[in-house]
Amino acid sequence: MNAKFSQDTDRLDKQSPSSRPLGPANFKLMAVSGIIIIVGFLLMLGSGNDGGVFNEEIFSVRRVVVGPSLAFVGFICMGVGIIWKSDKK
Repeated sequence: MNAKFSQDTDRLDKQSPSSRPLGPANFKLMAVSGIIIIVGFLLMLGSGNDGGVFNEEIFSVRRVVVGPSLAFVGFICMGVGIIWKSDKK
């Protein structure tokens, strides 16, 4: 069983970069997209209701519009990063 595993890893190591499904550009785009998603979720953070007193900050533009929009754009960019095909041959 161990010999078969080493043969499989040798075959993977000999694979040419052009035949790999994801290249360095894909990983860079996915990393940037992940950062955008995290920033979007961080913008949505904030304090909640303070013991029965209405907190107007819950409905701020940053938490209701900017954060979710940024996270949505990050998810779209993540999909693009996964399906992006480089022109290198």
